[in-house]
Amino acid sequence: MVTDRREPSRTYRPGARAGWVNRVTVAMARRGLLPRASVLTTRGRRSGQLRVNPVTPIEVGGRHWLVSPYGEVGWVHNVRANRDVTLARRRTTRRFTVREVGAEEAGPVLKRYAEVVWIVRPYFLADHRDPVSAFVAEAARHPVFELVPAD
Repeated sequence: MVTDRREPSRTYRPGARAGWVNRVTVAMARRGLLPRASVLTTRGRRSGQLRVNPVTPIEVGGRHWLVSPYGEVGWVHNVRANRDVTLARRRTTRRFTVREVGAEEAGPVLKRYAEVVWIVRPYFLADHRDPVSAFVAEAARHPVFELVPAD
């Protein structure tokens, strides 16, 4: 009998401390204290208020990408409603327009993300050593957006 190598991936459920953890992480990312982390600012899809979230953008194929390792979280809904975002790190803030991509284009990005950002690996069914096709298969669970410079 053949069994899967990995158990089903975790589902992200923000706990009671999630707001506090996000605020601390945003402050650290804004100051450049977390490797690769940036602060994503979006406009709330219902409130219109500015919203900030820590993210880890990556570069693949000379292009810049945002990945939601936790699935359909708030910032994903916000960028789908308003594609104009900013990313801030240290003293640099850059404006982008995002473009959501399909599974075939997302696969290599998801694989690279799982290789680089080890802390999110439990949220993927595919192992970071698996072929790109394994990441294409689960791309619907992890939205991927290309960051296109707005300037």
